[in-house]
Amino acid sequence: MASGQDLRGHVALVTGGSRGIGAAVAAALADAGAAVAVNYRERAQDADAVVAAITAKGGRAMAVAADVSQAAAVTKMVEQVAASLGPVDILVNNAGIAIVRGVDELTEDDFDRTILVNLKSAFLCTQAVLPAMRARKWGRIVNITSGAARGAGAIGPHYNASKAGMEGLTRGYAARLVKEGITVNSVAPSLIETDMMRGRTDLARNIPLGRMGHTAEVAHAVTMVLGNDYMTGQTIVLNGGMAFI
Repeated sequence: MASGQDLRGHVALVTGGSRGIGAAVAAALADAGAAVAVNYRERAQDADAVVAAITAKGGRAMAVAADVSQAAAVTKMVEQVAASLGPVDILVNNAGIAIVRGVDELTEDDFDRTILVNLKSAFLCTQAVLPAMRARKWGRIVNITSGAARGAGAIGPHYNASKAGMEGLTRGYAARLVKEGITVNSVAPSLIETDMMRGRTDLARNIPLGRMGHTAEVAHAVTMVLGNDYMTGQTIVLNGGMAFI
C-alpha cells in the first residue's frame, strides 16, 4: 500500500473481488481505511472470506452478488452498496474472463462473451457510479486491464480486443471527467500468480525479473493511482521488465 494513503470516509466497489487480484485490491483498500464492497458472480464463499478478513481487522465491508455484464444487476448492486456502506466514490473494474482460444477455434460466442464481461461491464459500472461521484465532486476509477492490450498475449485476439478497449474507455472517460474531480486510470498487469496462472510457473522464464508478479503488487499499484490527484488517463504497466511502454 502506498505510504501514508488514507481512504477513510470513502466507499470502494471492487468488481470480481472474490479472489486473485480483486481480493488483493479489496484488502489493500480496506487497509487504507475505505469501506469496501466485494462484488462476485458465483463465488459467494470466497467473497464472504474476503469480507471476513477485512472485518476481522476492524474494517467495513460487504459482499454483493451481481453479474456486472447486465445493466439491471449493476444498478441494483450500486443501490445495495449505497444503502449499506454509502455512495461509491472509488470503483475498481476488475471483473473479467479469459477464454483461451486459438484463431481457428475462436467463435463468435467466445468473442461476444469476452467483450460483454471484460469491457461492457466496466462501462456499465462506471455509468452507475458517476452520479454519486459528481455529487461529491470527487471520484476515482481504476480499470484492471492487461499487457495483452498492447502485446500478443497468450489467451487470444478476443481477449486482446477487450483489454485494449478498456484502455480506450479509460482515456475517453478521463478526458471528459477530469474537470469534475474524477480521475480514471488503468493498471495493466502481466503474468501474475493467480488461479488463472496456476501451474504455469514455466512462464517465468520469459520475465527478466525471474518470477511472476504477485497480486499484492497489483494492489499496490492501484492504491498508488488512487493517491495521485494529478494522474488521469494513464496506464500503469506491471510486467517484470518484459516490455517498456
